[in-house]
Amino acid sequence: MSGGVDSAVAAARAVAAGYDVTGVHLALARNPQTYRTGARGCCTLEDSRDARRAADVIGIPFYVWDMADRFHEDVVDDFVAEYAAGRTPNPCLRCNEKIKFAAVLDRAVALGFDAVVTGHHARLGADGLLRRSVDLAKDQSYVLAVLTREQLDRSIFPLGDSTKAEVRAEAARRGLAVAEKPDSHDICFIADGDTRGFLAQRLGEAPGDVVDALTGAVVGSHSGAYQYTVGQRRGLHLDRPAPDGRPRYVLSITPKTNTVTVGPAEALEVDRVRATRPVWTGGARPAGPVECEVQLRAHGDVVPATVSLDGDGLRASLRRPVRGVAAGQAIVAYRPDPAGDVVLGSATITD
Repeated sequence: MSGGVDSAVAAARAVAAGYDVTGVHLALARNPQTYRTGARGCCTLEDSRDARRAADVIGIPFYVWDMADRFHEDVVDDFVAEYAAGRTPNPCLRCNEKIKFAAVLDRAVALGFDAVVTGHHARLGADGLLRRSVDLAKDQSYVLAVLTREQLDRSIFPLGDSTKAEVRAEAARRGLAVAEKPDSHDICFIADGDTRGFLAQRLGEAPGDVVDALTGAVVGSHSGAYQYTVGQRRGLHLDRPAPDGRPRYVLSITPKTNTVTVGPAEALEVDRVRATRPVWTGGARPAGPVECEVQLRAHGDVVPATVSLDGDGLRASLRRPVRGVAAGQAIVAYRPDPAGDVVLGSATITD
């Protein structure tokens, strides 16, 4: 129970369904005063109190589990290391993989619980398959696609058949004070939204060149390649405009030479993707190529593709080019289905 409306209603629905429910709030911030600014962030003492009040209204036991050290090691430190390596991580995905459905689930099972219930907007049907939420604008199946079959078998997502508006209305009917609490935005442990400043504090300055992909000329400088991500247009501070006057975008980041390469928008187009560490959420590892749809970043467009095994990883051939694909993000494969697109699996994009 994060202290938000989704997890509160999920807990209430689990009780209504007849489960014996215990509410747990995860203390993830080493300094609980620092992780919220308005609608940004989470994990403050205020959030813990909101979760406790919701548990009281629902009528369930409530505990706080301190997982700050594990969160920092597996999520925050990983986030910093990925940027230092020239990749663009998704910390929400990593938190689900390492904290909510690993550390929390392991502890819950050890204590005798059968499953973990969360307020994620996704569906898990009687067939055990993970599907998109009916509210596509709030769908979180992308960040749950790292879960293994064993983890999904011990997971419950009560909100997948409801829109966010319906969840808020139900919270109000149940007398939950969080009914109108704003959703948290962006990265939970960067409450002010300044990712560049957060990374600069931890990685320091590392000056390097910004190079034009077409001419090979140095067209600017940077104080740290970690400040950039593929597809970025704003904040490049280039010394020389492009010969044709068109805007440039970040095309790639090379940590070995500490170089950021920029170029025209069309140079961002990608029609092939390679990825590593596949997780086959939808069942067994496929025997051959799979015709499916893929999503290459959170809330990104869905593209028809052929996904094939590639040693211990996979490769995807996209039916149409996509711009702004960044190493470190997840590629998630879906099988279109009238009852809700089914998650087949995910992997981490390498190039």
